[in-house]
Amino acid sequence: MGKINCLDLKGQHDQIKKEIFEAFEKVYEKTAFSGGPFVEEFEKSFASYTGSTYAVGVSNGTIALHLAMLTLGIGAGDEVIIPANTFIATAWGVSHAGATPVFVDCNADTWEIDTTKIEAAITSKTKAVIGVHLYGQPFDVEALKLICDKHKIYLVEDAAQAQGARYKGKTVGVFGELACYSFYPGKNLGACGEAGGLTTNNESCLKHLQSLRNHGSTVRYYHDEIGYNYRMGGLEGASLSVKLKYLEGWNNRRREIAKRYQTEIKNQKIKMQSKPDWSDGIYHLFVVTTENKEALVKHLADNDINAAYHYPVPCHLQKAYAHLNYKIGTFPNSEYLAAHCVSLPMYAELKDEEVSKVIEVVNKF
Repeated sequence: MGKINCLDLKGQHDQIKKEIFEAFEKVYEKTAFSGGPFVEEFEKSFASYTGSTYAVGVSNGTIALHLAMLTLGIGAGDEVIIPANTFIATAWGVSHAGATPVFVDCNADTWEIDTTKIEAAITSKTKAVIGVHLYGQPFDVEALKLICDKHKIYLVEDAAQAQGARYKGKTVGVFGELACYSFYPGKNLGACGEAGGLTTNNESCLKHLQSLRNHGSTVRYYHDEIGYNYRMGGLEGASLSVKLKYLEGWNNRRREIAKRYQTEIKNQKIKMQSKPDWSDGIYHLFVVTTENKEALVKHLADNDINAAYHYPVPCHLQKAYAHLNYKIGTFPNSEYLAAHCVSLPMYAELKDEEVSKVIEVVNKF
């Protein structure tokens, strides 16, 4: 058995190489490299998959978050509440729109946004809350939606890591005004290249998104507002259409691996993300915490297992947001997670014997 990586994309792409190349050939024949029919085909398929009325393909997940803010009219002087423990792109979407991210702590057990902390962060400037389905596990949608409805602010889902995750049996991406996705190659549904997208049930949001991603234009060379060149490429759209057919199978395999980790790792030094009854996650990442994460990573590496850190610095303590004057100790749960988190190998192509080895090595830590 060779080295076990935290993520390895080669196995997936070896399986579907023929289909991917055939899809690329069709794009090449039509020279439909920017937007066009292959992106539109994926948009329709992805909307159907999520249960949304509409889907819009864009060039990456950060852009999806940026456009979500603009589409909702969020800009300078506005505030958007987000969890402190998320990938930094959640905050970038707010900042790129000219608004201010307002961070809140995570729940100590689920590691998702702590809905009991949100109302204290709401001000007259608050326009939205972005809930993040972190590591592919849904946040408590109903609790957050009640708060947003009460205060008449938007709910936006950051589903960048959660393509196919379910909350109370319903696929995420249909609960907020908009949902944002990353199709970065390492995601459960990842393009052959950079790509992202949004889903919505609101036709006016759809039209606005389509305009913003295409230079603020609905008629060629006529520009109704300042727009952006944020289109999804045809090759990316074609690759996503191929992969979408396999997504449920890949997600189910990840669930199998996660269940083995959850039931067979018995080491008391290891703590796992708690899984509420309403959550059916897709385990984009399998994150654990331990008091000495560097020692665990070294122990794994000594046994030919590569782990990773997601994410070692919480958003509120990043240098980019020093001007917001958050201090160490402001969000203790997020800070603990950042200081103690380790991501174990997780991808659908992990062999049973590789999973067994990871379990064995972690139990010996």
